[in-house]
Amino acid sequence: MGLKGVFRAVIMGAPGSGKGTVSSRISQSFGLKHLSSGDMLRANIEAKTDLGLLMKSCIDQGQLVPDDVISRLILSSLRSMNQSSWLLDGFPRTVAQAEALDSMCDVDSVINLDVPFQTIRERLTSRWVHLPSGRVYNIDFNPPKKPGLDDVTGEPLVQRDDDSPETVTRRLKDYERQTQPVLEYYRSKGVLKTFTGTETNKIWPHVHAFLSRKIPGNQQARGKA
Repeated sequence: MGLKGVFRAVIMGAPGSGKGTVSSRISQSFGLKHLSSGDMLRANIEAKTDLGLLMKSCIDQGQLVPDDVISRLILSSLRSMNQSSWLLDGFPRTVAQAEALDSMCDVDSVINLDVPFQTIRERLTSRWVHLPSGRVYNIDFNPPKKPGLDDVTGEPLVQRDDDSPETVTRRLKDYERQTQPVLEYYRSKGVLKTFTGTETNKIWPHVHAFLSRKIPGNQQARGKA
């Protein structure tokens, strides 16, 4: 570990694996700052920083943002937090990005949420959204009071294109292909911890117990959440 009392972690998981919920609970329970690479990217594009403009140019042209550009963006944000404990979400996505992160700081743990793809497919294709507010419903475990309508406004719910069965299957295959080498990279370094299950509420206690042992001085902020 680089700095005494500082804990740095990366969380990985396929779209729909419950990563957002688990990240929020880790942040609340252990006081780690949740850092989303997507949020950092959007903030830089909106602020029109040099890196933001470079990334926007790539995106507008339908090109992938190069590893070194993404790495520079994330690492510059992390440097301003060199005394803080954090949980990084959405980065690294490639081995080159993982190596860039290692060149700046030690990652203490990589938390990998391993949820069967069939479970994720069922979860995502059952998801409906009220676009104006962002409220999300799931017809299996969090259905609207009236089918197809938002509880608050009564307006129609829609299914995002990203949540169609065909798109979900493609996204999951892309995720697996892209991230498997990253998982192997961290496994070889001895910092990967995988949590397998089909329900976030059943996975969470195991994540909590693991971090309770790992975090220096057990810096728990507000209990088990």
